[in-house]
Amino acid sequence: MANPFQLPYQYYKAGDITIGAIAALYGCIFDDISFSEHPTTKFVDGLLARTKYYQHVLSLVFAVNEVNMNSKTLPNGSLGFHIYDSYLNARMTHQNTLKLLSSYKRIVPNFKCDKQKNLIAVIGGLDCEISLYMATLLGIYKIPQIAYCVNAPVVDSKSQLPPFYRMVPNEEYQYAGIVCLLLHFEWKWVGILTMENDNGDTFVQTLMPMLLKNGICIALNSKIPAITHAIDMLSSFESILDKASYLSDSKITVLIVNAENPTITSLTWTIYLYAMLKGIVETSIRKVWIITVQWDFSSDTMHRASDIRVFDGALSFAMHSDEVPGFRKYLQTLNPNSPKGDGFMRIFWEQVFNCLFPDSNAGKENANICTGEERLEQLSGTLFEISMTGQSYSIYNAIYAIAHGLHNMYVFRSKHRAMLDRTRFNLPNLQHWQLHSFLRSISFNNTAGDTVSFNENSELAAGYDIINWVTFPNQSFVRVKIGRMEPQPIMDKEFVIVEEAITWHYMFNKMLPVAMCNEKCHPGYRRKKKEGEPFCCYDCVPCPDGKISHQKDMDDCVQCPEDKFANKNRDRCLPKVIDFLSFSEPLGITLSVFSLTFSLITALVLGIFIKYKDTPIIKANNQSLSFSLLISLFLCFLCSFLFIGKPQSVTCCLRQTAFGIIFSVAVSCVLAKTITVVIAFMATKPGSNMRKWVGKRLTNLILIGCSLIQVIICGIWFCTAPPFPNLDMNSLAEKIIVGCSEGSNTMFYCVLGYLGFLAIISFTVAFQARRLPDTFNEAKFITFSMLVFCSVWLSFVPSYLSTKGKYMVAAEIFSILASSAGLLGCIFAPKCYIIILRPDLNTKNKLIR
Repeated sequence: MANPFQLPYQYYKAGDITIGAIAALYGCIFDDISFSEHPTTKFVDGLLARTKYYQHVLSLVFAVNEVNMNSKTLPNGSLGFHIYDSYLNARMTHQNTLKLLSSYKRIVPNFKCDKQKNLIAVIGGLDCEISLYMATLLGIYKIPQIAYCVNAPVVDSKSQLPPFYRMVPNEEYQYAGIVCLLLHFEWKWVGILTMENDNGDTFVQTLMPMLLKNGICIALNSKIPAITHAIDMLSSFESILDKASYLSDSKITVLIVNAENPTITSLTWTIYLYAMLKGIVETSIRKVWIITVQWDFSSDTMHRASDIRVFDGALSFAMHSDEVPGFRKYLQTLNPNSPKGDGFMRIFWEQVFNCLFPDSNAGKENANICTGEERLEQLSGTLFEISMTGQSYSIYNAIYAIAHGLHNMYVFRSKHRAMLDRTRFNLPNLQHWQLHSFLRSISFNNTAGDTVSFNENSELAAGYDIINWVTFPNQSFVRVKIGRMEPQPIMDKEFVIVEEAITWHYMFNKMLPVAMCNEKCHPGYRRKKKEGEPFCCYDCVPCPDGKISHQKDMDDCVQCPEDKFANKNRDRCLPKVIDFLSFSEPLGITLSVFSLTFSLITALVLGIFIKYKDTPIIKANNQSLSFSLLISLFLCFLCSFLFIGKPQSVTCCLRQTAFGIIFSVAVSCVLAKTITVVIAFMATKPGSNMRKWVGKRLTNLILIGCSLIQVIICGIWFCTAPPFPNLDMNSLAEKIIVGCSEGSNTMFYCVLGYLGFLAIISFTVAFQARRLPDTFNEAKFITFSMLVFCSVWLSFVPSYLSTKGKYMVAAEIFSILASSAGLLGCIFAPKCYIIILRPDLNTKNKLIR
């Protein structure tokens, strides 16, 4: 430094009109003003805190040179510039802003003199506080200020700062981009780190509701002291160390960080230092950093040796930038031995190459000598980048915005020259306030092909790039553009990301990082909130019966449709099987064979009875009733076929009614037989009046009367609520039961009840007559047959009610076959035995005896 008690760092180039700029390169520690002497500017120490930001100065110079070389943009004049530094200090920002408003070498605002600069606009600053300090002075003079600060000053910039423009998109797109990024990777358990200032509060108050609305939990919401230079870090070291120790041991994988470069650099440097001391370097840096747009991968010179692997795989939002033709070549031509008015270059050169020029009086022992032949390409990207950064790109566009505004003013005046008394359009005669209306409406394509314009809030009408940072052990890095967040959807996509282009931190072993409070619930389970925990923390409980969850992390299980059921894992609904008693399945075949067999046996017995109808044993047991009973039993066996096969409307109507009527006829026959036996023996007593009831008249009356009652019951049932085919979806979990609904359960049980009533009467009468002489007595066999009949149907009722589907039908078929076989066997088997095997007993003499 030429003089440690001066602040000579500035860059001036004369022109017809001047563009002012306030850069942000230095961080200085100033002494206190005592007011005991004439005030002067002094500082205790100074250092180039952000060498990378020297590119901001160079991009401005490069853009001005391009505009001046293009005679079509400003045909009647040239641009000049005057660049000061803010020193990251409010006092120096105000002082240097006043210098821009004054003559070249003296602070004398509000006066015009020969050496007064024709200031048309000012570019700066880098952060919102510096921009606001500048705006408080520039706003008085209505001088356009084009800032490249990420956050707008904490005022209504549209109403309170009308000359204020930002070459940066609106922050709301960044907030939306953060949410989209977290949702894309399903990161639901994240931490937030912000600085302890108004911008940090605004960031948290805006972002947190958006995160919660989208189901993202905040595992950590912490603030870190704002760091400007070394003295801030020393005074806040204990607080930063607490944060570093917590983050090193924390299981939080994803951290959203909103802070300025020095603050982030200090925090990560402290994390790395703490991890080294604790021996947990590998685990402490295993994180995904999501960093907001004000961050640029840079390092203070004091952190030159820090390990940048902390940021490996980090994701950040960045102002859109593109490769500007000629800029790289321009940087390669820089020579610190001929700075041509650039007061920043030599100190920049000494800092980044760690050397001293021979004429430098800031002597250091054993320091390397700067030759000027050093190449900027050799520098680490944390100190300086050859490619244009997003902030430099904004400054480059800001120069062109001013130039196009002046050009539009020139075109406007050329068209209206008559109204202006033919005064020649002359740049030195322009007033800065005249530029506003043209600046607001500018829209042009820059040399990189991007469109530049301002929106209604005087902000850049553009979106943000999403950058993936890949670091290497030699302190170099590569920035990879992996996506974007657009203010207006392109191809129906507002948020675009190329996941395949991302390189994650090497500790993740190329796997997608997971940020969850707990593991996701697998399909077949649902989430159950843990009491007292954030909603992202939950238990996984199995889905209840009949419900499934086919995706991970479902809040509730989904009921399967009626025609489907949940599989064993409860993650899919499978089609239910149609269930009915089929002729093709073993059970249906077995019952069909039994039904057919018993039908044939009954037909055979009927044939025997017809053949031997004139024999005494058949005549003695009421020949006509025997034939009626055999025919009804034959039909009983056959009616079981109505219960097999897929139910139809006709079969459903015939099933129970045919069964009820036919069985009523059979039981009525048995009852008539029993009563006939009793009356026959009573009629043999001397003087008995029962002789008149002996004969066919009584039997026919009993048979027709008892059967007719059942026919009437079935007729009422058929007319009021007949049975019909029905699909039962719910009785069996995995099957759809195709069956017959009884229509009216009352009528169904009336049919069974009446049938039971006849059977009980028959059994009672037969039981009373069982001791009559055996030769003419059939009551003993009827007793056994009705005992079998009643036992079968009494057991049928509970089995019918306790089974479902085809087994319920099978139970009824079995009852029909068993009860019919019981009647057939008990009543007719003894007679067939005598007729076929003991014909000697089938004589009148034997029967009489």
